[in-house]
Amino acid sequence: MLEISEDAKKELNEYFKDNEKGTIRIFLAPGGCSGPRLALALDEAGDDDMVEEIDGFKFCINKQLEDQIKSAKIDLTPMGFIVVPEVPLPDSGGSGCGGCCGGCGGA
Repeated sequence: MLEISEDAKKELNEYFKDNEKGTIRIFLAPGGCSGPRLALALDEAGDDDMVEEIDGFKFCINKQLEDQIKSAKIDLTPMGFIVVPEVPLPDSGGSGCGGCCGGCGGA
């Protein structure tokens, strides 16, 4: 279900070096003009979650969301973590960055 890049593993190891290692939730976050996106947060797994351990990190994701995306890759960008689903999430129907409010460089 999940794949994690070496860069993302290094960043997680660095974070947990000074913090208690907890479960990392993959969840659906609002995405503004470009629609929803997958994000990460520390959280406990619940009864409606799938749990997977990869390289010493425990991840959880809602079973329905996991069924929708099939699998995901966690990577690191200069802006932080990115979670890329195998099956793309539906977009909001907006025109992308700058299309709804001009807040990020639209003319």
